[in-house]
Amino acid sequence: MSNLPPLNTDTIWAILKEEIDDATVNQLVWNALGYRYDDINKRWDISQVDPEWQQEYPDPPDFIANRPPTVKLTRSIPQENKQLLKEKLGFQGYKIGEFGPRQTRRATAANWLLSYLQQSRKLDRD
Repeated sequence: MSNLPPLNTDTIWAILKEEIDDATVNQLVWNALGYRYDDINKRWDISQVDPEWQQEYPDPPDFIANRPPTVKLTRSIPQENKQLLKEKLGFQGYKIGEFGPRQTRRATAANWLLSYLQQSRKLDRD
């Protein structure tokens, strides 16, 4: 996961515009959650992952392909950060007929990552 794009608003927009592939979106979320792949032992190191995630997902889940981990991701976003895509980026959502479950899950990942940035770096509050 060393070749990940920087976690910033440009990357969040690239997720929303589908300029970043699903695998990289997953890896960005995994990294933020604390999942690290141990190349020596050929397994995931979850020592930095929140115990609630460790228990349910000892291996990092595919947030784009599967609904249940995305629901958990959504629920882990603090209430005050639920609308960050709109508030910080001006993202108005996708137009009817132009999105499906995959785009919705990508938007959830993008919002979760933006919330993570907000909490860890305290994005400029306008």
